[in-house]
Amino acid sequence: MNKGELVDKVAERATVTKKQADAVLSAAIETIMEAVSEGDKVTLVGFGSFESRERKAREGRNPKTGEKMEIPATKVPAFSAGKVFKEKVAPPKE
Repeated sequence: MNKGELVDKVAERATVTKKQADAVLSAAIETIMEAVSEGDKVTLVGFGSFESRERKAREGRNPKTGEKMEIPATKVPAFSAGKVFKEKVAPPKE
């Protein structure tokens, strides 16, 4: 599903126009990205959490030459699915 299809589904479920659904979805995504880039954690209960994580410096290899190289430490965005989301994707076995 791409963003356009998501906007269509949201508009249908929320009984709003596609333009309104797109504006709200875009605003929500931008707000989450801004918060995470500033170091905040965004938690949507049942859905999951967005946060930035530190990735340690590590040694890698250049795929063309096989030469060893140092990959610097960096921050990366991360998402952790919430319990309800996980159960929706993979229902618990009985």
